[in-house]
Amino acid sequence: MSPSDPDATLAQRYRQPKNVEQYGIEAIPEEKKTVRWWDVFFMILNFLVNPGMILIAGSAVAAGLSFWGAVVAEVAGIVVAFSAYAVMATIGVDYGLPGQVGTRITYGMRGAKWIPSALHVISAVYWFAFQTVAGSLGIIAVLRGLTGHTFSFVLVSLVFAIIQAAVALIGYDSLKVLARLAFPTKIILSAVFIALLMTHNDPHYSPAAVFGFSGHIGWHWPLVALWLNSVASAWLSMITDASDFCRYSRSRADMWAGTLAAAVVGTLIASLVGCYAAAASGGDANAFDVISKITSNPVLLGLVLLYIVLDNWTINVLNLYTAGLSLVNIVQRLGRFWATAGLAVVGVALSLLPSLVNGYTDLMTAMGNLFAPVAGVLIADYVFCKRMGIDTGALFVRGGRYWYWAGFNWLAIGWTVVGFVIYLALPTASVQNVTCILLTMIGYVVTARLLNGRIARLDESNASVPVPAAPATASAV
Repeated sequence: MSPSDPDATLAQRYRQPKNVEQYGIEAIPEEKKTVRWWDVFFMILNFLVNPGMILIAGSAVAAGLSFWGAVVAEVAGIVVAFSAYAVMATIGVDYGLPGQVGTRITYGMRGAKWIPSALHVISAVYWFAFQTVAGSLGIIAVLRGLTGHTFSFVLVSLVFAIIQAAVALIGYDSLKVLARLAFPTKIILSAVFIALLMTHNDPHYSPAAVFGFSGHIGWHWPLVALWLNSVASAWLSMITDASDFCRYSRSRADMWAGTLAAAVVGTLIASLVGCYAAAASGGDANAFDVISKITSNPVLLGLVLLYIVLDNWTINVLNLYTAGLSLVNIVQRLGRFWATAGLAVVGVALSLLPSLVNGYTDLMTAMGNLFAPVAGVLIADYVFCKRMGIDTGALFVRGGRYWYWAGFNWLAIGWTVVGFVIYLALPTASVQNVTCILLTMIGYVVTARLLNGRIARLDESNASVPVPAAPATASAV
């Protein structure tokens, strides 16, 4: 092993296989930051075009929204979430750090472990299982159309979950390659399926009928706000890991262009497929079930099956990948590979529960309760208090600048709790995520400035501890 080879050093330290990504909480060296905007675009778009998002879009129509009301709610929810997401992604571009390590600047070295990291482990593993269940139900529907038989949900979901977990274990390079391969196929197949729905001989499937579909409730604002808020909640749960996908990016411009373009385009594709199928069929939320009912062509059904597999594969490996980075921020000695492997076992087990697709809006509202104030606190502190500057060496040293009070920044924790209460008190029509984030940001910044003298004295005291520059293989406390 060469002493100058950080990958080999990390492989030995964590006893990880040599042919997988070695970097967990460690900063990415500058020479490895070569990813351009199109790879970020492919990855994020593949992340958004998935069976879960298609099912959610269809469910919004089934709940009573008009076709366009559901599409607008989906896209608006993503714009809200990804506006916050892209801000926090700059931590990865600028400093090569994973998102969970970046949250140490706000919550403190210990606080980051037990608030944003723990929350994301829970939400990401749930999303892994949710997407697997949604994809498995689609696969079963297509196989039923192909063979006339209904396959075992447990068997399909188990095999599907294991295959997805394998790519996440390899690491970032495998995600990049998978995204490049899946992108053109998914774009072409999305166009094929929308064309198939539009040309079906049932008049309810015609573009005029679907685009004019008013739903049971139509543009009723509280219902639009509910679904907008639910979609935003789902993706706000990724804000603490935004930089995980961008820490290999070459520049901020590559990150911004790739991320925001993919967010809008990907959501439009998923929404059009899901909402069109639901509106045309009169409320069936499962687009793949709808497609399998209107065609018996084995080639088309085979393409649907390929689409579902690629959709799920490209999002779920990212769910599990980020969950592993969150867990290793809590328990560093595990290393990225073993942290991901442990969570894969949990995710595969949860994927055997088909009931996970029920109660989506209730669960996502609960996620918003937690992640909206976290997002508000992180953005307020990073952008307005820290001016987007990070002392990277101090992130890895006990007693340094980000140690705060015994490893916890109680101001950040306090405003997370206050924000949680604010979220609960807000009416649905207020779009709780947006309002909560703004109020929490304002409250945190005002309070931080009022306590500026005390925080400055604490920072000066902690900064007096010698802090070395953080090497790629820095050891965290």
